[in-house]
Amino acid sequence: MKALTDFFTTDYGLMSAVVIAITLGMAVFYASYFARHIRMDEAAERARLADLKR
Repeated sequence: MKALTDFFTTDYGLMSAVVIAITLGMAVFYASYFARHIRMDEAAERARLADLKR
């Protein structure tokens, strides 16, 4: 319990919490960014291949 108290009440604990939050936020952002661009590239490639078949 002391560790949790130190984590939320000391300056180094709060900075650690901020860094953890930023890191998790970046992980969510990058995962969604990469997934969106993979879907866009896949759709573009499917359209390109469909045009080649015509």
